[in-house]
Amino acid sequence: MNARITRFAVALGLAFACALAQAQAWPSRQIHIVVAFPPGGSTDIAVRAVSVLLAKSLGQPVVVENRAGAGGNIGADYVSKQPADGYTILATADALTSNPHLYKMSLDPQKDFVPVIQLTRQPIVLAVHPSTGVNSVAELIAQAKAKPGMGFATSGAGSGQHIVGEWFSKLSGAKLTHVPYKGGGQAIVDLLGGQVPIGSLGSTPVIPHHKSGKLKIIAQTTASRSPSLPDIPTYQEAGIDGLVLDQWLGLFVPAGTPAALVERLNAEVNKALGDAALRDRFAQSALEAVGGSQAQFSRLFREDHEKYGRLIKELAIKLE
Repeated sequence: MNARITRFAVALGLAFACALAQAQAWPSRQIHIVVAFPPGGSTDIAVRAVSVLLAKSLGQPVVVENRAGAGGNIGADYVSKQPADGYTILATADALTSNPHLYKMSLDPQKDFVPVIQLTRQPIVLAVHPSTGVNSVAELIAQAKAKPGMGFATSGAGSGQHIVGEWFSKLSGAKLTHVPYKGGGQAIVDLLGGQVPIGSLGSTPVIPHHKSGKLKIIAQTTASRSPSLPDIPTYQEAGIDGLVLDQWLGLFVPAGTPAALVERLNAEVNKALGDAALRDRFAQSALEAVGGSQAQFSRLFREDHEKYGRLIKELAIKLE
């Protein structure tokens, strides 16, 4: 029995040593970061900024490629099938936690990926057209109750923006009508034009119009006020208790990637996120750099999966 235990301990030690050596040797060639969304968006911009610093730190090229479609599922499916060696990394948003409750997916994100690090977070904002005359959440609720069916624009059915809009409608008692668009661009165009009076949208493209006075942001979903919107109350501050949701961006690797390699990648990205110029660039896009440990991001990934599952069921969210 003692000999058996000794052999097991030796084997375990060798396995750990091999994993450590692999992490120390990594990377020895080009790294690919697959962005699960189109080029030019906030996800793409943030990842490309991080990739430049990673390439300098690691001494190897870091190539960013976009594999967009199906709410981020195409990029996720591709990366899940790649070798678990740290050379193919998925960059995606919190949609990875909501999509399993909406789509028939060919993978299980909770089992097929290892969360590495949270890159950024930003709020979903509640914005109104000036023609509404609304200046606060309370005023919007009163108007919506007097005029049931007011439309709220989002970037698409099943998106976090859609979920927040329905959640607000339920908690406040305001009967709002969802107006889904294929992306946030056209939703903002119609909101600016007054074709739809309300928007539940990502903060980055809305903030410039808020500053110019063409739109008015009256609430944000984060637990505390975003540094980009210090004067805008959170939903909770506006009296909508419990409505808290971050839009986040994070990095993932295929399941089976050695833990030592994951920790090395986490450390390198944390170093990049500490760069003052990078943080300023993020802030200009209304993104808040986060970072932190692999364990912290794993917990968020698990908790958001459960939260979205509950909300999608309670609010009867469906793809239209």
